[in-house]
Amino acid sequence: VQLQASGGGSVQAGGALRLSCQASGVTFRNYSIGWFRQAPGKGREFVARINWSGKYYADSVKGRFTISRDNAENTVSLQMNSLKAEDTAVYYCAVSKKPYTSSAQSLYDYWGQGTLVTVSS
Repeated sequence: VQLQASGGGSVQAGGALRLSCQASGVTFRNYSIGWFRQAPGKGREFVARINWSGKYYADSVKGRFTISRDNAENTVSLQMNSLKAEDTAVYYCAVSKKPYTSSAQSLYDYWGQGTLVTVSS
């Protein structure tokens, strides 16, 4: 299984970016897909996830970020709007093959390499 995250970059506060996670070796529609991020000097944290039961977001991004899945392309995207300086981080996508999952990182089996998002104020 390989996950390739892309779409990161530099943007001013209030701007938008769209991250994509492309998978090979796994069919996204069958599993839970999560986005996580790690800010400089901090631990990795949950951002959003999507699975058969719905879409879930961290409180810090709710209303600004939207996770979606394209089954035909086997990709999961994260649309990030109204970006803030505190959204600056390396963003990772991950796949959980477990029947039930949550925001806990330990439940995710495969991780992408990360893509850097820098938001300047």
